[in-house]
Amino acid sequence: MTQNKPTILTGDRTTGPLHIGHYAGSLKNRLRFQDDHNQFLLLADTQALTDNANNIEKVRSNVLEVALDYLAVGIDPAKTTICLQSHLPALAELSMLYLNFVTVARLERNPTIRDEIKARNFGRDIPAGFMCYPAAQAADITAFKATVVPVGEDQAPLIEQTNEIIRKINATANASVLPDVKAIIPKTGRLPGINGKAKMSKSLGNAIALSASADEIKAAVMQMYTDPNHLRVDDPGQIEGNVVFTYLDAFDEDTTAIAELKRHYQQGGLGDMALKNRLNDILQELIAPIRERREKLSQNPGYVLDVIREGTAKSRDLTQDTYRHVATSLGLFMLA
Repeated sequence: MTQNKPTILTGDRTTGPLHIGHYAGSLKNRLRFQDDHNQFLLLADTQALTDNANNIEKVRSNVLEVALDYLAVGIDPAKTTICLQSHLPALAELSMLYLNFVTVARLERNPTIRDEIKARNFGRDIPAGFMCYPAAQAADITAFKATVVPVGEDQAPLIEQTNEIIRKINATANASVLPDVKAIIPKTGRLPGINGKAKMSKSLGNAIALSASADEIKAAVMQMYTDPNHLRVDDPGQIEGNVVFTYLDAFDEDTTAIAELKRHYQQGGLGDMALKNRLNDILQELIAPIRERREKLSQNPGYVLDVIREGTAKSRDLTQDTYRHVATSLGLFMLA
């Protein structure tokens, strides 16, 4: 591991190929992080099972899909370690250990988990693995001894709970066993779906995949929700809740031009089609090289598997060392 660089852990659930919401919210930053951090990317297949146990094939088949997206956007395996969560036994061992340092009441109070339970309409039929996710995420983070974790603003309470567990471990061991973790909140928040009614999600049919064809990109942009009261070009328009402007803010680097477009739209005289054409051009330019690299990589699945195998082997040694360190620091019985 490179010295004098902070360790960063991030990753994605393997429930489907990644989309431009992932790119705006995290992948773009991961490309930067890999140059100045010891970066680990976790293919979170175990976590994906917490609400997909009835569809294991979905989780299994998307391991390679997510890895392909990582490589296609420019993640470099020589700089970033890509690893598979289910093949790192220390993560499960630490999860079970940490569950002894958190109460059910505290898990239920976590606002991120509470909101996710509501969104999935679990009621009281909550999978235990899903409820215990804060402890599992704490295990993921601490196993790599990560000190920084990029998360959306809605995920920040999970980092807070991770630090609570870390401090309990340190207090019990009466030693500085694990470092505190800092959340990095990206400037670009979670993008809405193209219909403006929900977060972008491929399962909801309101996302633009990083592998989308030129026609699929254009069709999605043309369907985007704008201002329903902006019926004529001359009508003043609203930018709040206007999905096209939200996406332009996320992907158009000419902030001066965007500010002028917003002013023009609000006073009237700027049509939705002009905005959509601008956004379409930007997304076409962004996605085309990613799509081409992805298609080329998909023809060599052996290479993608080797990247995952090598990264997982490296991560297995590191995370197992962390488990032994935590266990011995707490005074657990060790055979060797």
